[in-house]
Amino acid sequence: MKYYSTNKQSASVDFKEATISGQAPDKGLYFPEQVPVIEKDLINNIEKYSNAEIAFRVIQPYISGLIPDDKLMQIVKETISFPIPLVQITDNISTLELFHGPTLAFKDVGARFMSRCLGYFVGGHNKKVTVLVATSGDTGGAVANGFYNVDGVDVVILYPSGKVSPVQEKQLTTLGKNIHALEIEGNFDDCQRMVKEAFADSELKKRKFLTSANSINVARWLPQQFYYFFAYKQWADKDNPPVISVPSGNFGNICAGILANRSGLPVKHFIAACNVNDIVSDYLQTQQLKPRQAVATLSNAMDVGNPSNFVRILEIFQHQFPELKEMLSSCTITDEETVNTIREVYNKHDYTLDPHGAVGYLALKRYLDIHKNDKGLFMETAHPVKFPDAVEQYTGKKPELPVSVQGIMNSKKISTVMKPQYGSLKDYLLY
Repeated sequence: MKYYSTNKQSASVDFKEATISGQAPDKGLYFPEQVPVIEKDLINNIEKYSNAEIAFRVIQPYISGLIPDDKLMQIVKETISFPIPLVQITDNISTLELFHGPTLAFKDVGARFMSRCLGYFVGGHNKKVTVLVATSGDTGGAVANGFYNVDGVDVVILYPSGKVSPVQEKQLTTLGKNIHALEIEGNFDDCQRMVKEAFADSELKKRKFLTSANSINVARWLPQQFYYFFAYKQWADKDNPPVISVPSGNFGNICAGILANRSGLPVKHFIAACNVNDIVSDYLQTQQLKPRQAVATLSNAMDVGNPSNFVRILEIFQHQFPELKEMLSSCTITDEETVNTIREVYNKHDYTLDPHGAVGYLALKRYLDIHKNDKGLFMETAHPVKFPDAVEQYTGKKPELPVSVQGIMNSKKISTVMKPQYGSLKDYLLY
């Protein structure tokens, strides 16, 4: 399997090079030259397979033998070594809980898979690798946990000051050792811009061995397909495939789901559930993608004004707008609607949503109110404890702190405060 750049100005590379490089030299994102077709036996008899077997068969074609099958199976087993249950909330709405990993967020899967692949690939190098990543909340903690104490790898995480939750901040600022947190006095788009500038800086790349752990990296993005196969495995009515609503910020998660569908996984329709940072909602109405300054919301991991991965969705549909719009719709949910949904679902169904899950739930509910014969699921992407103030305020109950994060809340925060200027980041990386 080869990977080409979405900007079409760089040479194609294999999975190893795409993983190590992170982004193509022409600033495009790597995309597989072919979309593998999943064997029908796996789809038709999916309940008979373990999650590890499913994940291995989904990802193996993308690796093309660059990692031996026994090692790849080991990586897969370590990646998904926690439950990913489908939980029914109403007669026609279920949720896939993606927050049972070590950092209580869906990004644990991609971060764990990538860290193990990168560790395998750079094992023979004598030069230290610097993993550079921007986070709007959960990516930082997942990457920090996945790469912590990995030999030969330093991790530098950029996050927007004051715009992540207390649990999220502790997860990315308290580990120390090879994990370094940069607290940027700006928003997520500033963090992402600075990271992209670093990868485009030829002088820096000559002096530092850089790679990215954002979902722009294929090793972070591709394993997110696993969620959708696990959801279908647990889906009761195989004759009526689900409508799937995905809280969407940088669009890596929903893009992986659409890729899984293109590989053969039955899905009736996808909904990009957005907060007020909804440039994709506008695009689906106007066919014009106009990035804009991100606005801070309760669902902070979705506060993205220029979603990098949407270009990959366009690639999947070969830039054919009618086909894209038939399979993908979008819904914009305000903070007021988010908190009302948290309150309503808790009171009516005794289920606690985090703000991102609330956006996903309400977007799906609105779709199903119109398409009454359909049923669906939404992705619950983060544990409610990551947003304790909002959850307690609107449910009247403080979410219990899981054992996996109790220890870090009293740990000392270690971060470097930085202006949102690329020159400051470059100086930090070099000196």
